Amino acid sequence: MPTLQERLTQGADFLFGVELVSTRGTIREPRAAKTVAFAQELGGCAGIDWVSVTDNAGGNPMLAAPALGGLLRAAGREVVIHLSGKDFNRHGIESEAWRLASEGFRNLLVLSGDYPGKGIAGGGKPVFDVDSVGILTLLGRMNAGLDVTRPGGSPARLAGADFFPGAVVTNFKLHENEVIPQLLKMERKLAAGARFLINQIGYDSRKCSELIAWMRRRGHGSVPLIGNVYVLNPGVARLFHARRIPGVVISDELAALCERHAASPDRGREFFLELAARQVAIFRGLGYRGAYLGGVHRLADIERIQALARSYAPDDWREFARAIRYSRPGEFFAFAEDPATGLADEARLHPAYETAQATRPTTPNVTYSYRFSKFVHGLMFTPDRGLWRLGERLCRGAKDPAQGPALLRTAERLGKSVMFDCQDCGDCSLPETAFLCPESACAKNQRNGPCGGTRDGRCEVEDFECIWSRAYDRLRHEGRALDLLAHTPVIQDQALRGTSSWANTWLGRDHLARAPQPPVLPH
Repeated sequence: MPTLQERLTQGADFLFGVELVSTRGTIREPRAAKTVAFAQELGGCAGIDWVSVTDNAGGNPMLAAPALGGLLRAAGREVVIHLSGKDFNRHGIESEAWRLASEGFRNLLVLSGDYPGKGIAGGGKPVFDVDSVGILTLLGRMNAGLDVTRPGGSPARLAGADFFPGAVVTNFKLHENEVIPQLLKMERKLAAGARFLINQIGYDSRKCSELIAWMRRRGHGSVPLIGNVYVLNPGVARLFHARRIPGVVISDELAALCERHAASPDRGREFFLELAARQVAIFRGLGYRGAYLGGVHRLADIERIQALARSYAPDDWREFARAIRYSRPGEFFAFAEDPATGLADEARLHPAYETAQATRPTTPNVTYSYRFSKFVHGLMFTPDRGLWRLGERLCRGAKDPAQGPALLRTAERLGKSVMFDCQDCGDCSLPETAFLCPESACAKNQRNGPCGGTRDGRCEVEDFECIWSRAYDRLRHEGRALDLLAHTPVIQDQALRGTSSWANTWLGRDHLARAPQPPVLPH
């Protein structure tokens, strides 16, 4: 039987995946019985190509995904396991990945993860040691055969794994400084080894067409792209509209439509199923490789959606696409609208975005502190220029090379604490984040681009502007917006915490000395 990888990359069929949300407690818990029964139904359904099992969705503690995945694998179903960095550090992720490989799970959906919610005795401490780009990089190294050091000190190479990793992307954002960083991070995920993509929940066909248009324009048109079809109900629609789920929002227009149908005798059930079926038809028409069904808990609903999708004429999706365009007022679009279809015109950028690329718009995010930081960094940390050789010589001859000369260390601590609220991580990413500290100003310590949870440019955890939106504004002002993530991947060395990041840069101990150069991507 063909694997998911073979079907996505070699087959021509439009595929169907279903999201299975895990449950709290063991599979023997009475409340888990419905989830287990649904998993068993999915295992025997011929019309489903794979089942995707979530990892502590919403940041809540749940039964580990492989427990339900094992039931599905036993039934011969292809399974995708979600793997995120919110609860594991890099050692835990590697350990979990080896376990998954040993148990036959090779399809992984890699995410940074939701911020942890409440657990036993209160909120859990977030980890976020590595983000989605870092996890993909780790899995790539495991696939290639990981170089390790044995207990006696001898080097060895482990046998390569066979992971087929995918990632998530969203362009359902309001502002340019949210959308473009998300698309650029998607490209870094692909460069780090993602082999397929699933888009985030959204209900705007023009944005769905923009995503595939961006991928084609940037040379990623051969990557399998799967459309997210989340089946609404009145309660979930209210949650999405109230922005209770990070990264997901529905417009006032769609929320009002959902409320209207919620008053019908079936509480809108048939309307919501038909909306999902029409989204399936749109994704098929746009050239997506499959549909990813979420929000479904009954096999009968899945079969109804598929039957409706099959009943449509080949070109009906165009009419559906014109109707399902629930964007918000003032929402950013990267491409001009094709007046014939209402979708993205792949040949033309949106005039406002094209103008923004060609100009240097002013922004309050370009501060005197930013300009000063750039000047000082260029003076001190440009290899073999300026003060580089002096700094290198002073640190190499210091009594404690990990800290460097005492006077320089004092200057570093004082200056960076005042300007950036420095957390003394020892492996500094300030020049890669446009001099905005990901330790002190990002709840998830994202060093390779934004997470997907921003709300209109603001952090999902703390109510301040996302550092990656601010960084994008700074680089756009300089005409370098598409270079925002040219530094990736960054995997921070936690062993350097509490040491001098200046000394670590001058002496080649930080991530800058270890990271391979990323591939050059088109502008």
